[in-house]
Amino acid sequence: MKSPKEHILDRHLLGLLDQGKPSYQLGKLLVSDPEIGAIQDFANTVSIKRLNYNDHGPVHMRQVAYNSVQMLSLLQDAGIKGSMETEESGTFDDSVCAVMLAAFLHDLGMSVSRTDHEITGIIIARPIMERLLKEVFPNDLGKQVAIISVATEGILGHMANRRINSIEAGLLLVADGCDMEKGRARIPMSISSAPKTGDIHKYSANSIEKVTIRKGEHKPILVDVDMSSDVGFFQIEEVLLPKIVMSPAKQYVAVFAGVVGQPKKQYL
Repeated sequence: MKSPKEHILDRHLLGLLDQGKPSYQLGKLLVSDPEIGAIQDFANTVSIKRLNYNDHGPVHMRQVAYNSVQMLSLLQDAGIKGSMETEESGTFDDSVCAVMLAAFLHDLGMSVSRTDHEITGIIIARPIMERLLKEVFPNDLGKQVAIISVATEGILGHMANRRINSIEAGLLLVADGCDMEKGRARIPMSISSAPKTGDIHKYSANSIEKVTIRKGEHKPILVDVDMSSDVGFFQIEEVLLPKIVMSPAKQYVAVFAGVVGQPKKQYL
């Protein structure tokens, strides 16, 4: 069964989508697909119970999907097109489909291992993407191929260790890095206090009070981070910023972060 947080994120994500567009149909399929849900759940089992790491399951992947669609919409509002539109391989709605697919499936490889999970994730995700897009675009193989290709690039590049080139894949990088509020570390923090690999991610994420994505003054996307202690700067400087630096969308993103009650630091 879904958690209350999953239900809330499902509503928020679908609320960003136009009900008359294919992206809404795809969104409905993604949030209700039993295979995706089962793999996401087991990915969290591996991440939290086996590796004592933070959330890499259904809540995380939904949050990344919500972040990605938010950012893509902010670019559209600023008159900035995604790569699919620029290259005339798809529409804005096709870009939305691509980033949602990538976001919902990008950590499925965690169900096997943390090592090279982006590669394993592609192996797991490709048949699922093909199955869903045949339902959404049953008579358009070219569109299926374009969307799957862009989504695959997003999954492949989400660890910021491979060069990617599309705006859509670049937004997934940023959206993934932005999921760092303390709720993501709550479960592993409660399991064990003994020092283990990955603890810095737990404690740094636990100090992040709030991450807000909104329209910026000088750049289309503003990421505003409130934290309870300085340890949260690890999450900004070692997780989020490397992803933004590797993102083709980096020129469109501004980041402000700081401890609540203190002046914020501008990174970008």
